Amino acid sequence: MRESLGCGHVLGHDAQPEGDAWMQTDQPIIRIRNLDKYYDAFQALKNINLDVHQGERIVICGPSGSGKSTLIRCINRLEEHSAGQVFVDGVELSDETRDIRAVRQEVGMVFQQFNLFPHLTVLENLTIGPIRVRKMSRPDAEAKARLYLDRVHIPEQADKYPAQLSGGQQQRVAIARSLCMEPRVMLFDEPTSALDPEMINEVLDVMVELAESGMTMICVTHEMGFARKVADRMVFMEKGEIIEVAPPAQFFTNPASARCRMFLDQILEH
Repeated sequence: MRESLGCGHVLGHDAQPEGDAWMQTDQPIIRIRNLDKYYDAFQALKNINLDVHQGERIVICGPSGSGKSTLIRCINRLEEHSAGQVFVDGVELSDETRDIRAVRQEVGMVFQQFNLFPHLTVLENLTIGPIRVRKMSRPDAEAKARLYLDRVHIPEQADKYPAQLSGGQQQRVAIARSLCMEPRVMLFDEPTSALDPEMINEVLDVMVELAESGMTMICVTHEMGFARKVADRMVFMEKGEIIEVAPPAQFFTNPASARCRMFLDQILEH
């Protein structure tokens, strides 16, 4: 079993486990059952079933419009599902769930766009959540923010504004901002798709370090080199359905479905 570390030690190479709470167990931290999502008459998700265990790294791939982003947005209720069930750490997300906000605190998300506040410095972008939501003192929040800026390798950018940073640096700030909330799960929605090619690797390198630290991660990406390196399981989607789930060794060398083989042939040519 792979050692799984707490968020307080992400990206650290000398980290130690923080007790049983962060060890992988048989109980899924995310459980999705018979999930459907409609936009009027269009069905974006069809009977999705998926379990994600603590410390597991899942990469979701598939052609455009297959429902990948919609699926992970349902995990923290940014999208309301139409039928079925989503459980995060045993809490079902529904219209009746009173603590959606509390659940979202445990599920960090990094988007295609960086969504940083342009009028705030990098440090202020990182501290606003812990101060307002976690009720952390400003000195403690700033200390935590500087820790995570160091771990995403941009400590020198703390006092700059987002517009003064490259796209890759802004995305690393976005990752650090999510980590400052110390989530139990990180969702990545094609985090490199808006970046220039030379900036992609600097973001992927940070994500690899995060994965190696034991963070539970669900990543929507077309970066298959990254997927080969970090994924415990690959999930292939098409037309709102999960077509195939397999470990990377099987997924990339001997996919079970013809549609998955065709997708890989196309994407690995580029």
